[in-house]
Amino acid sequence: MPKDARQYWLVKSEPDAFSWDDQVRNGIEPWTGVRNALAARHLREMRKGDYAFFYHSNVGKEIVGVVEVVREAYPDPTDDTGRGWVCVDVKTVGPMPQPVTLAAIKAEPRLADLALVRQSRLSVMPVSPEHWRILAEMGGWKGAG
Repeated sequence: MPKDARQYWLVKSEPDAFSWDDQVRNGIEPWTGVRNALAARHLREMRKGDYAFFYHSNVGKEIVGVVEVVREAYPDPTDDTGRGWVCVDVKTVGPMPQPVTLAAIKAEPRLADLALVRQSRLSVMPVSPEHWRILAEMGGWKGAG
């Protein structure tokens, strides 16, 4: 995939429900349980090869790792509503060398319009390439992307 074709995202999980350690242990995991229309739309927009920051919400409130989309949107097997919710499969890429806290993100003026700051409750959100570079730098992420 050409470097400029990759899209970037942030996915949030409560660590007591599904943590970074769980993601690492599983390797590839379906990102299920999203029940917000805008977040679900973002899942549908994800493409194989896209990267996402893995963010611990509620407890920790920090970016702790990076995952890659390895399967595009398909019906969420946990959807018992019949409303057509979707999920994607993500693969562990690596941990963030230094977790990037929400407090640090909010303190960085260049991130003022990041969706995490503006729409803090959204569980799946896009990250611009510029914001990705800033957040990666803040966390010491040297990986591809």
